[in-house]
Amino acid sequence: MNFFNRLIKVVLLLFVFGSASAYAVERVHTSYFNNKAVDGYDVVAYFTQGRPVEGLSKYRSKYHGANWFFVSLSHLLKFEKNPSYYAPQYGGHCAYAMSLNEVAPGNPPYWTIYQNKLYLNFDQEVLNKWRDDKAGAVKKANAYWDAKLRDD
Repeated sequence: MNFFNRLIKVVLLLFVFGSASAYAVERVHTSYFNNKAVDGYDVVAYFTQGRPVEGLSKYRSKYHGANWFFVSLSHLLKFEKNPSYYAPQYGGHCAYAMSLNEVAPGNPPYWTIYQNKLYLNFDQEVLNKWRDDKAGAVKKANAYWDAKLRDD
């Protein structure tokens, strides 16, 4: 990555991590342009197929005010039976940012299932940092997330 690209990435990360923390945290992260949780990816597929898979609009559910999409009726029913199990932690916000007491969007391709819970991160570099100390990051992120939800 050349210097210019690196500089743009640093500025973007500072903007996303720095400015987002000043605002209230959405219970479920959705795009500014639509109300899709996890950008329309099927959260059950992370557990059953071990990879991110885009959901279909014909298999849709509402949970915490967001629209959740699935690849099949079977996945939709699994989610509706136990949405808190399948929904990503921190409402789909970046797990690493939460561990730093910041808020940033999670990105569906950068994910981990840890202790039977789905976590999303901003990009590969951030995911790698989060994976270096998952247990410590989760402990810090849980405390921040709980405090942010109480403040809302």
